[in-house]
Amino acid sequence: MVKEWQLELPTLLISVHGGLQNFDLPPKLKQVFGRGLIKAAVTTGAWIFTGGVSTGVIRHVGDALKDHSSKSRGKVCAIGIAPWGIVENKEDLIGKDVTRPYQTMSNPLSKLSVLNSSHSHFILSDNGTTGKYGAEVRLRRQLEKHVSLQKINTRESCDPAAAPPWCFAVLPGLGQGVPVVCLILEGGPNVISIVLESLKEEPPVPVVVCDGSGRASDIISFAHRYYLPDGDGVHEEEGSGRNES
Repeated sequence: MVKEWQLELPTLLISVHGGLQNFDLPPKLKQVFGRGLIKAAVTTGAWIFTGGVSTGVIRHVGDALKDHSSKSRGKVCAIGIAPWGIVENKEDLIGKDVTRPYQTMSNPLSKLSVLNSSHSHFILSDNGTTGKYGAEVRLRRQLEKHVSLQKINTRESCDPAAAPPWCFAVLPGLGQGVPVVCLILEGGPNVISIVLESLKEEPPVPVVVCDGSGRASDIISFAHRYYLPDGDGVHEEEGSGRNES
């Protein structure tokens, strides 16, 4: 990626996961999510990894990228990693060292999805299947691990006053690897599995969960809020008049 696309190594990798089906967000949460994501990317020189297609959580990331680019506030490197078999109009993408037009208008009758045009780069994984996700999962995980092993110095290039607190907290010092942060918005059972896998990494990958976005995110937020450190279930808020469960 650094060689072929002439990209600079990131000082942070933000891996965004969430629901693949379209979902709405409360306007305020959508604004906070979008601005926070872009601010983190711009102030730290981060790469953003998503699923690449224009549905679900990726659509919300695309909206944030589009709003940012319209204001010309600096380029954000957003890399979509998608399975070849679910991409609409993929035949238009075949070629080497050529420029090809690509139609990003979604077909409501199709089970396939178009790529999100607000991303800067795409990596498409092909395992021979059509209309199914999964081909990209292992590739994305391995790529994130590979990027995390690249040695960088971030402290000198990042302004702690400008970056979000959660973002600066994970940045390493001289000669350390690229830190990875997992950002969760909505999502289903697979997202809960992704969170578990992230926390089981060595070292663990920090997970930022957008509470109020629905489904998996809200379940994880609830569990974290009421979790008892001794492993003895969850507890109710003080003043609720109910006993611990």
